[in-house]
Amino acid sequence: MEQIMISDIIIDVVRKDIKNIHLAVYPPTGRVRLAAPLQVSEDAIRLFAVSKLAWIKRNQRKFEGQERITPREFLNRESHYFMGERYLLNIIEAEAPPKVILKNKTYIDLFVRPGTPTAKRLEIMNEWYRIQLKKLIPDLIEKWEKMLGVEVDEWQVKQMKTKWGSCNIEQKRIWINLELAKKPEHCLEYIIVHEMIHLLERHHNDRFHHHLETLLPNWRQLKDELNQLPVSHAEWDY
Repeated sequence: MEQIMISDIIIDVVRKDIKNIHLAVYPPTGRVRLAAPLQVSEDAIRLFAVSKLAWIKRNQRKFEGQERITPREFLNRESHYFMGERYLLNIIEAEAPPKVILKNKTYIDLFVRPGTPTAKRLEIMNEWYRIQLKKLIPDLIEKWEKMLGVEVDEWQVKQMKTKWGSCNIEQKRIWINLELAKKPEHCLEYIIVHEMIHLLERHHNDRFHHHLETLLPNWRQLKDELNQLPVSHAEWDY
């Protein structure tokens, strides 16, 4: 990947068939990525980056103080998130099939067999998160299909290391990151709308952002909220 360095800051440069230069700072590490039109020279890219240096540093400072979620051990009273709310895990060992129950506004009960290892507890919790997301997604897609005038032929939930969502335009298929089960529902909706707009416009260009501005005028606030919530060790490239 092409890179430039401005004031000790490494910037990843990606050249695309777009009209304007786009700059982004990604959580959780503050990685900087610049998308530039194919014909723009390196000197022009450097000048643009220098002009945005204060903005880059300001956004990187935001992520420095962002709360991090350390790897979960699935122990009693450990913090876990669901739909943007923090819960304490309550481990209940029983000789019965495992299950997860959202007990109240404070606790999530995790029923496991005695001696269940951490990896299996993670698997059980992730399957519960997957089920909860799959209850929410269909209504949101149906709502925005009508608003956008598009059709989603297929959607799935999967663990994704670098993106909140993705869209296969040719197959009209949308993937939603399992981690969104831990975020507020309006953040999930923002990602769904973002991916569905790609069925109208492949690139993050002016046309794409016009659709986003028209349909979700507060999308920047939603994006900021998503990025300000506690994050895991993964580096979300969105």
